[in-house]
Amino acid sequence: MSTVYLIVTVLAAAWVGFSAFSIFIRATWVVEPLTEYGVPSSWWPWLGVAKAAGAVGMLVGLLVPVIGVLAAIGLVLYFTGAVVTVLRARSYSHVPFPLLYLVPVAVSLALGYAA
Repeated sequence: MSTVYLIVTVLAAAWVGFSAFSIFIRATWVVEPLTEYGVPSSWWPWLGVAKAAGAVGMLVGLLVPVIGVLAAIGLVLYFTGAVVTVLRARSYSHVPFPLLYLVPVAVSLALGYAA
Protein backbone atom coordinates (compact mmCIF):
# COMPACT_ATOMS: atom_id res chain seq x y z
CA MET A 1 0.00 0.00 0.00
CA SER A 2 1.47 3.33 -1.02
CA THR A 3 1.70 6.32 1.27
CA VAL A 4 -0.17 8.51 -1.23
CA TYR A 5 -3.04 6.01 -1.38
CA LEU A 6 -3.19 5.87 2.41
CA ILE A 7 -3.24 9.66 2.81
CA VAL A 8 -5.78 10.26 0.03
CA THR A 9 -8.07 7.53 1.33
CA VAL A 10 -8.00 8.75 4.93
CA LEU A 11 -8.59 12.36 3.85
CA ALA A 12 -11.39 11.38 1.44
CA ALA A 13 -13.08 9.28 4.14
CA ALA A 14 -12.79 12.14 6.64
CA TRP A 15 -14.22 14.57 4.10
CA VAL A 16 -17.18 12.29 3.33
CA GLY A 17 -17.63 11.68 7.06
CA PHE A 18 -17.83 15.44 7.56
CA SER A 19 -20.51 15.56 4.86
CA ALA A 20 -22.48 12.83 6.66
CA PHE A 21 -22.16 14.66 9.97
CA SER A 22 -23.34 17.89 8.31
CA ILE A 23 -26.51 16.25 7.08
CA PHE A 24 -27.14 14.58 10.46
CA ILE A 25 -27.01 17.93 12.26
CA ARG A 26 -29.04 19.52 9.45
CA ALA A 27 -26.49 22.22 8.80
CA THR A 28 -28.00 25.18 6.99
CA TRP A 29 -25.51 25.00 4.12
CA VAL A 30 -26.68 21.43 3.46
CA VAL A 31 -30.40 21.62 4.21
CA GLU A 32 -31.20 24.71 2.16
CA PRO A 33 -29.78 23.35 -1.11
CA LEU A 34 -31.40 19.95 -0.57
CA THR A 35 -34.74 21.67 -0.16
CA GLU A 36 -34.05 23.76 -3.26
CA TYR A 37 -33.25 20.60 -5.26
CA GLY A 38 -36.51 18.99 -4.16
CA VAL A 39 -34.96 16.21 -2.06
CA PRO A 40 -37.59 15.13 0.50
CA SER A 41 -36.53 15.69 4.11
CA SER A 42 -37.47 12.08 4.89
CA TRP A 43 -34.51 11.01 2.72
CA TRP A 44 -31.93 13.12 4.54
CA PRO A 45 -31.12 10.66 7.35
CA TRP A 46 -30.70 7.86 4.81
CA LEU A 47 -28.40 10.01 2.70
CA GLY A 48 -26.32 10.68 5.81
CA VAL A 49 -26.20 6.97 6.65
CA ALA A 50 -25.07 6.15 3.10
CA LYS A 51 -22.25 8.70 3.31
CA ALA A 52 -21.20 7.56 6.80
CA ALA A 53 -21.20 3.92 5.74
CA GLY A 54 -19.11 4.78 2.69
CA ALA A 55 -16.60 6.70 4.78
CA VAL A 56 -16.26 3.85 7.27
CA GLY A 57 -16.04 1.37 4.40
CA MET A 58 -13.16 3.28 2.84
CA LEU A 59 -11.26 3.14 6.13
CA VAL A 60 -12.01 -0.56 6.63
CA GLY A 61 -10.82 -1.02 3.06
CA LEU A 62 -7.32 -0.14 4.17
CA LEU A 63 -7.32 -3.53 5.91
CA VAL A 64 -9.82 -5.41 3.71
CA PRO A 65 -9.36 -4.04 0.19
CA VAL A 66 -12.57 -5.43 -1.31
CA ILE A 67 -14.62 -3.47 1.27
CA GLY A 68 -12.79 -0.27 0.36
CA VAL A 69 -13.35 -0.80 -3.36
CA LEU A 70 -17.06 -1.45 -2.84
CA ALA A 71 -17.41 1.56 -0.53
CA ALA A 72 -15.60 3.84 -2.97
CA ILE A 73 -17.70 2.61 -5.89
CA GLY A 74 -20.84 3.23 -3.83
CA LEU A 75 -19.70 6.75 -2.98
CA VAL A 76 -18.78 7.50 -6.60
CA LEU A 77 -22.30 6.45 -7.58
CA TYR A 78 -23.78 8.47 -4.70
CA PHE A 79 -21.97 11.68 -5.60
CA THR A 80 -22.61 11.15 -9.32
CA GLY A 81 -26.28 11.01 -8.38
CA ALA A 82 -25.82 14.21 -6.41
CA VAL A 83 -24.37 15.93 -9.48
CA VAL A 84 -27.34 14.73 -11.55
CA THR A 85 -29.74 16.00 -8.88
CA VAL A 86 -28.10 19.43 -8.91
CA LEU A 87 -28.22 19.56 -12.70
CA ARG A 88 -31.88 18.51 -12.79
CA ALA A 89 -32.66 21.32 -10.33
CA ARG A 90 -30.86 23.70 -12.73
CA SER A 91 -28.61 24.90 -9.92
CA TYR A 92 -25.57 24.96 -12.16
CA SER A 93 -23.54 27.09 -9.79
CA HIS A 94 -23.84 24.32 -7.18
CA VAL A 95 -22.34 21.56 -9.35
CA PRO A 96 -18.83 21.99 -7.87
CA PHE A 97 -20.04 21.07 -4.37
CA PRO A 98 -20.76 17.36 -4.96
CA LEU A 99 -17.65 17.24 -7.16
CA LEU A 100 -15.59 18.29 -4.13
CA TYR A 101 -16.54 14.94 -2.60
CA LEU A 102 -16.64 12.85 -5.77
CA VAL A 103 -13.11 13.66 -6.94
CA PRO A 104 -11.17 12.59 -3.80
CA VAL A 105 -13.16 9.36 -3.57
CA ALA A 106 -12.54 8.62 -7.26
CA VAL A 107 -8.83 9.38 -6.86
CA SER A 108 -8.67 7.03 -3.86
CA LEU A 109 -10.37 4.33 -5.90
CA ALA A 110 -7.95 4.82 -8.79
CA LEU A 111 -4.93 4.79 -6.49
CA GLY A 112 -6.23 1.60 -4.89
CA TYR A 113 -6.32 -0.09 -8.27
CA ALA A 114 -2.84 1.21 -9.13
CA ALA A 115 -1.34 -0.06 -5.88
